Order: sequence, then structure tokens, then C-alpha cells
Amino acid sequence: MKIFKILPFLFLIIASTLFATEPQYLSVKPASGEGAYALLKKYRLAPVGCNLKVFKEINKLGDDLVLVQGKSYKLPIFVYQYNATSIRSTIGRNDWDLAKAIQLYNEELNKKGIKEKDYRNDNVLWVPYEYLNCFEGGKKETVEKKEKLYPIFGGKYQKIDVKDKKLANCVYYIIGGHGGPDPGAQGKYKGHTLSEDEYAYDIALRLARDLLEHSAIVHVIVRDPNDGIRDGMILKSDKDEVCWKNQKIPLNQVKRLNQRSYAVNDLYAKYKKQKVKKQRLIILHVDSRGKGQRLDMFFYHSPKSKTGKKLATTLRNTIEAKYAQHQKSRGYSGTVESRNLHVLRKTHPVAVFIELGNIRNPQDQKRFVIEDNRQAVANWLTEGLLKEN
Repeated sequence: MKIFKILPFLFLIIASTLFATEPQYLSVKPASGEGAYALLKKYRLAPVGCNLKVFKEINKLGDDLVLVQGKSYKLPIFVYQYNATSIRSTIGRNDWDLAKAIQLYNEELNKKGIKEKDYRNDNVLWVPYEYLNCFEGGKKETVEKKEKLYPIFGGKYQKIDVKDKKLANCVYYIIGGHGGPDPGAQGKYKGHTLSEDEYAYDIALRLARDLLEHSAIVHVIVRDPNDGIRDGMILKSDKDEVCWKNQKIPLNQVKRLNQRSYAVNDLYAKYKKQKVKKQRLIILHVDSRGKGQRLDMFFYHSPKSKTGKKLATTLRNTIEAKYAQHQKSRGYSGTVESRNLHVLRKTHPVAVFIELGNIRNPQDQKRFVIEDNRQAVANWLTEGLLKEN
């Protein structure tokens, strides 16, 4: 009789062990228009570092993270069958802090309506991959020595996990067009005003962050003291941007362009003395054309710069290849041209001036208002810059 009384208990232990060692990844279908970054954030997973790496691996995605509408994707969340005893015995780890973090995670997603039922009612427990492999008790392990902090990116984006040294000893200057008293080109989107300087700046920050992941030295020349990388579609316009270092941006266009040119040249001279491998200037703008005119990204270089032309062509060809890969029937008409623009003429590093699209065109607006698209633009430009190295 004693044997039969023990058997159910033994079965519970065996079952718990099986579920603890063989959980499945949570599989979901993105909502319409929902990209990889938005999807991860929806499930309270920061779209950086460990989460992003695993998400790419388990779904066999490229760096552009393009998702196909209607297709299911695995999230870096393990699905356990809760054993109705404790989270610790369910996952096979005797860590109270970790169990508490997992409990709070499940309760939060249930409260937000993302998880349909409480894990204690349906015995389905969600455990983020990072909690078991990159975090301990919901906190980052101290062994992550490659992580660096850059407050300019704000919030969860300010922590950067350096991936490699592909751009070590390379300096990049990033300028988002306009700023301060001049918002630049403007367009209307569902009753909201879109300002060029805000969207160019957000993409500039995303590009800077990507480059830092490859060990580059990066200077964001036009900066906003309180706008880091922003999520969401509508980026509120303000006038508090400054030029490196904390210089008030003048309204006069010539003075404004000279200010940022001098800032770049001063830094260029310093790094030239240090004999860095290369220095590059990337200038990002958003064009304003007729509402019905759709534009692809196009690239300008100084008429006298052969290296600038070569870099602009590499960037342009990278963008074309990405569109051919992800939107095969779309076509691409972006161009490379020489142009005697003030900043191209007055600055010393090899420079490329990029127009990102028409802020008034409904199709081009999707390139700006959808945060995953802003990130994709930054990723693709980074890929082009890596090809030059």
C-alpha cells in the first residue's frame, strides 16, 4: 500500500522534471503592421542584447528582422506546465528571487491582457529566456563585461552590448538635419504634424547605436537633451536640440551649418593626430516634395570626393539589395549624385548626405512613423558602412 501512496508523488517529480528540461518556445502571429521590435516589446522583452540574438536564431532571421504578415514566430519565452506547487519546482531552479521575477512577469502580462489567463488557473507559465540564461532574479548578471552605458539613447536603449571590433579605431560623425528653432520639412499624418528634425534625429540615434555595437567611435553632432531613441509613431516636435557641445543652434541657416561643420572639423583634427583608421560623416535629412511623389532614399557626395562617391554608391546598393530581398516586386530608384552642399563642402571627413524620403507622401511616411522601419533604415545603413571597412 505504501508503494501506491508514493507513486503519485514520484509521478509529479518526473513530470516536473520533464517540463523543466523540455519547455517549448511561445509561438505567436504578429498583428498587422507589427514588426520584430514592436512584437518583442509587446511581450515585455527588451528588443536588444540577449532577447534579440535568440529571437533571430530561433526564427532564422537576418539582421533586418523583417517579419512576414500572417506567419507565426517563436518568442524567446519558454512555456512551462505549471505544477500547481511552485514556480521553483516547475522550472527546476531553487531561486526565490528568480521565481518572484517570473511570477510578476506573468501577472503583468495577464493584467495587460497579453496572457489570457493567470498561470495558477490554466497551469501555463511563461518564462522569458533571458531570466534563465541572461539574468538572475530578473537582474543582469555581472559577467556581461562588454556592456556599455550611453545615456544619449535613453531608457532601455542606453545599454549597449558590444558585438565585435569590426569598426574599432573608426570614427563616425552623425548629423540629423535641422533642429533647434528649425524643424525642417513637415507633413501631415492622421491629423498629426511630422517634423523632419525629429525623425532624422531618431534614425541618427539608431544608426549611432548600431555603429557602437561594432566598437566604432561615434559623435552625434546635433543632440537633444531629453529625447533618446523613441518608440511609437508620432514623435513630438520640440526646439531644445543643441550642437556639439551644448551650443545653442542659431536660426540663421548659414550660421547653423557653419556651427556643425566647425564641430566636426575640430573633432576631425583631434582624431587625425591620433591616426585613427578612418573618419566618416553621415548627414540625414527628410525631403519635402509633392504629396503624390514617392521617393526612394538618395545619396549625395562632394564633387571632389572619389571616396565619398564610392561610399555613397555602397550605401545605395545596400539599400537596393535589401528591397530586392524583402520587397521583390517593389523596385528601387534611389540615386547617387554629386552636389555642392554647404556641409559637404566645408567638412573634412569623407561625407555622404542622405535624403531618407518624402515626408508628405503617405507611402514614404511609413518609413518614418513605423519604428521598426526607422530601425531597419539604421540597420541597412550600418550594413553598408560595414562593407566599406
